[in-house]
Amino acid sequence: MVSRSYSNLLDLATGAADQAPAPAALGALRRRLPRVVTTAGLIDDSPLSPSTPSPSPRPRTIVVANHLPIRAHRPASPSEPWTFSWDEDSLLRHLQHSSSSPAMEFIYIGCLRDDIPLADQDAVAQALLESYNCVPAFLPPDIAERYYHGFCKQHLWPLFHYMLPLSPDLGGRFDRALWQSYVSANKIFADKVLEVINPDDDFVWVHDYHLMVLPTFLRKRFNRIKLGFFLHSPFPSSEIYKTLPVREELLRALLNSDLIGFHTFDYARHFLSCCGRMLGLSYESKRGHICLEYYGRTVSIKILPVGVNMGQLKTVLALPETEAKVAELMATYSGKGRVVMLGVDDMDIFKGISLKLLAMEELLRQHPEWRGKLVLVQVANPARGRGKDVDEVKGETYAMVRRINEAYGAPGYEPVVLIDEPLQFYERVAYYVVAEVCLVTAVRDGMNLIPYEYIVSRQGNEALDRMLQPRQGNEALDRMLQPSKPEEKKSMLVVSEFIGCSPSLSGAVRVNPWNIEAVADAMESALVLPEKEKRMRHDKHYRYVDTHDVGYWATSFLQDLERTCKDHAQRRCWGIGFGLRFRVVSLDLSFRKLAMEHIVMAYRRAKTRAILLDYDGTLMPQAINKSPSANSVETLTSLCRDKSNKVFLCSGFEKGTLHDWFPCENLGLAAEHGYFLRSSRDAEWEISIPPADCSWKQIAEPVMCLYRETTDGSIIENRETVLVWNYEDADPDFGSCQAKELVDHLESVLANEPVSVKSTGHSVEVKPQGVSKGLVARRLLASMQERGMCTDFVLCIGDDRSDEEMFQMITSSTCGESLAATAEVFACTVGRKPSKAKYYLDDTAEVVRLMQGLASVSNELARAASPPEDDDE
Repeated sequence: MVSRSYSNLLDLATGAADQAPAPAALGALRRRLPRVVTTAGLIDDSPLSPSTPSPSPRPRTIVVANHLPIRAHRPASPSEPWTFSWDEDSLLRHLQHSSSSPAMEFIYIGCLRDDIPLADQDAVAQALLESYNCVPAFLPPDIAERYYHGFCKQHLWPLFHYMLPLSPDLGGRFDRALWQSYVSANKIFADKVLEVINPDDDFVWVHDYHLMVLPTFLRKRFNRIKLGFFLHSPFPSSEIYKTLPVREELLRALLNSDLIGFHTFDYARHFLSCCGRMLGLSYESKRGHICLEYYGRTVSIKILPVGVNMGQLKTVLALPETEAKVAELMATYSGKGRVVMLGVDDMDIFKGISLKLLAMEELLRQHPEWRGKLVLVQVANPARGRGKDVDEVKGETYAMVRRINEAYGAPGYEPVVLIDEPLQFYERVAYYVVAEVCLVTAVRDGMNLIPYEYIVSRQGNEALDRMLQPRQGNEALDRMLQPSKPEEKKSMLVVSEFIGCSPSLSGAVRVNPWNIEAVADAMESALVLPEKEKRMRHDKHYRYVDTHDVGYWATSFLQDLERTCKDHAQRRCWGIGFGLRFRVVSLDLSFRKLAMEHIVMAYRRAKTRAILLDYDGTLMPQAINKSPSANSVETLTSLCRDKSNKVFLCSGFEKGTLHDWFPCENLGLAAEHGYFLRSSRDAEWEISIPPADCSWKQIAEPVMCLYRETTDGSIIENRETVLVWNYEDADPDFGSCQAKELVDHLESVLANEPVSVKSTGHSVEVKPQGVSKGLVARRLLASMQERGMCTDFVLCIGDDRSDEEMFQMITSSTCGESLAATAEVFACTVGRKPSKAKYYLDDTAEVVRLMQGLASVSNELARAASPPEDDDE
């Protein structure tokens, strides 16, 4: 069978293969072939030229999820075709009806919930593409089983809901075969995306934990793909997540997206913490947007709770079937003087159904006046997973319902009504309408839209308002509930603190579902709260739900995705790494790697050279032992031996330390970030600014001592003119947080002192004002000019913020006066990151190799310049 990957279809289109693809897939491709096809199967993925005319096709988003928003209807006989309809309960179904850009076209990729026979798959795929803009992914049965019910439901789902596999009964041990099936399934989804994508124009929006490695497959094929990912489940804390054996693979895969969305700040914070602790990545806020720099690419983080489809809910509320069901429920409950509390949950271990029942039992025990009047209707939807834990939840739920009904029930009255069969949506809405209180006690849930649906349903409409008018004959109950006028809307929510919608429902009664007594008290207080307060809370909630619906969610996400991807065409991209460690390096067109051949040629041509080097993090990796290796010292000695070179080493270390470490005769040293200067080993130390008064240390050191005592692993380095608080060995998150506080604290107490406070990678430094490595660069070049040396080669290498001052100085126009007209200037940073330098090297090992290469050239030039020795006769 011919593979239908994008590249193979291109081969077919260009005549590189003999067999044609399915007409539907090829038809989709014909509408949107990539910009330039150069060779069979190869696409020109270079940046767009400004002069290249670009068509403006209708914007299109490819939505990829585990399941298509489609219901398949099995034919009555094998000779009849399959039929399909939209799944109106699917969140993704409503994207195209709610986007603020009606011109946006959506293509859906995912699996069908029914097993389609192999013989029918081509016909089904063509029918879905032509009629529904859907592309089905058909997974082999063995892979589908291990992918969904195996890795997704046994490993990711429990872990993301804070369940550790401490025993085989709790999720089971990590199974490498299940992981391989998960990767294989994601690869099949990737192939389906490649069938229909136009990488220059289309956006791709991937949904949920089932497809977490899909971004890597897509980014590997198209480096500039416009790719967003939204996680609909919780993301656990780093202490939980780091137990996953494939933790780095999943993090790196998600970082191959351009935009990653989460429901709450807590979930986003946990993800960022994992990136910091396991990958060493830090994040920052850029004009309100949280961003990570990942190999030159900006990965944006968006916090955006999903909403409900207001139009669908209002339509269902107006259905005759809904009104009839409401009338039936009013007769069943309100007509008999009963008050309804409602719970709607899946039958799984994280929804807290048993905790809810225990709270109901406690409420009836503590408040006997509610016996015979209060009914908890618990709708238990079928569990999405399966296994021993689901069976245990069912058994426990049934047993508790029986126990409560036997203890507190009476003829014609059951305090708990359990509905364990699927309800039509209109039936569920009818229960929302008649419920005085909605109760959600999940112990962990990604979002949970039940409270939103309840709020909209309680808003109702005119027909339902007339049906809900208070009935006569229930005076005692009416006095207890203080019924409001029909036009006055009210609703009450009791929600768990551990669900994603909780932060957005400020008027709800928030509870810890594990505290049974507190939940029971919250349920009772929600029932007896004054009517005015209930109306105020409902109005506040309804305004939020109405303005933050699914349309707002989709539009906001896609707008941010477009913003994040707008400069893709203006950057140079290439992939590195193998397998799931693949990532894309993305750099500005003017920022490139320093090529050995390029700089060696310039080095050979030059007559007078200036070389400025940072030490820690540049010539020497960040390590416990900071002293240089013998090879590094020998390399510097060789460079200094060349009379055409003037080499200066700039460091934050003390002058005595640098003197002992570097015995090179002609090496210039700048200690404590340039406060002390020495042009050679025999020269005296000078100061770059007027003598500094260090009495400020008496103010700063006690403050640093306070933070040292409260931050385990941090130390204070007291140098002659610099004071450093170093948290390199502290917890990275806590250390970074303390560093920000320390900077604010020091800036406050030292406001009137002639010092500057700066935060670097793992430290906070206080030093005299005016001291900088940029000043060292300017003095070096000026002194060379004064001695009549016309510098025509400048190389400056550093790794942190303090080195940026050197880069800025040597590339500025003020420095140009000290250089030859033909001077070649190389400002180079270590690592791919935003910098004023125009070049980069990956790490300290590459810096050392470069220095060794230049030293070899100097030795070679010296040998070529020395006269040959006369042979003895």
